[in-house]
Amino acid sequence: HAMTVRMGTEGAYPPFNFLNDNGEVDGFERELGDAICETAGLTCEWVTNEWDSIIPNLVSGNYDTIIAGMSITDERDEVIDFTQNYTPPSNSAYVALSEDVDLENGIIAAQTATIQAAHVAEGSATLIEFATPDETIAAMKNGEADAVFADKDYLKPFVEETGEFYFVGEDVPLGGGVGMGLRESDTELKEKFNAAITSMKEDGTLNTMITKWFGEDAQTY
Repeated sequence: HAMTVRMGTEGAYPPFNFLNDNGEVDGFERELGDAICETAGLTCEWVTNEWDSIIPNLVSGNYDTIIAGMSITDERDEVIDFTQNYTPPSNSAYVALSEDVDLENGIIAAQTATIQAAHVAEGSATLIEFATPDETIAAMKNGEADAVFADKDYLKPFVEETGEFYFVGEDVPLGGGVGMGLRESDTELKEKFNAAITSMKEDGTLNTMITKWFGEDAQTY
């Protein structure tokens, strides 16, 4: 009998994770998570949780792991444990409605409790935070914010598909790559996940998945 593991994700952060037309968890992390569980011999169930409470609800036992586009940082590592990364450290970027935006002193929208929000807070710009990634885009569109600061992989489709947004300023490398979050006591589960991620890195299946969801120019292993 395989152990059942509840996989916690946000379901609002394409291409990492989102809900498809049937209301099911979909995206890069759904495909990856299912493959990791199969490799590790685990039965996986998917649950969604709002981003701003995703760590507390892991700690309190509502699910067993976070697989939600979460970058590995020292701050988070003090509260929870992480597997090795399953995406290389990637760039964050600014997007705006025009190219002449004051990123230094302007108003920048970011999702709450993210490495991007922390980065903006350290600078001289004014940070406004939102619970969901969609709301950060909306705030820029309606003029509430001058720009959005987020993972470049999340922003890229908005720039490429709409024709109304621009990447502005320099890309900013942040975080130690995206990993699975676990309770610090779950060392055995962490070892199983790490072994599965390692084998997927070695046999090329992880790179194939990254390229499928993030495009040919995505950073791979």
